[in-house]
Amino acid sequence: MKRNKKCPSDQARNYAFLLLKFRPRSISEITARLKAKRYNPLVIKETVDFLKEKKILNDTQFARAWIDSRLNCAMGFNRIRSELALKGIDKKVVDHALADIKDEYSESKVVKELAEKRITRLKDIEPARAKKRVFGYLARRGFNLETITDVLEQL
Repeated sequence: MKRNKKCPSDQARNYAFLLLKFRPRSISEITARLKAKRYNPLVIKETVDFLKEKKILNDTQFARAWIDSRLNCAMGFNRIRSELALKGIDKKVVDHALADIKDEYSESKVVKELAEKRITRLKDIEPARAKKRVFGYLARRGFNLETITDVLEQL
């Protein structure tokens, strides 16, 4: 009985579609995952080119979608920038996508809201210690350190 084997290009495409079914991915992520599966570099290039041609893979769209999702979770531009760098998105693409959003998104307003919520939770702790904790919390979320300092001085 003969087994019907698919060609490596079809297998690589199917694997890429499987990955994209769960969440959007960058070109770099797809390439790395295909390399991890030990596909031939030519097959990987063909697969990525096919996905780019069909507009399934697009780093600019991916960056914008990632930024939108992270801003909904109240993350700062610094953290978003570093996450996208880890995903293999070009710095110019990230900077352009963030520049488009900066007019609509006020980091200082978000920092103030988060700081106020966090400080009310920490009202039983001495003020200097609470301020230090809030500063750390906001810094881990990727907000600009100047903005955090300004907001905490106001509170």
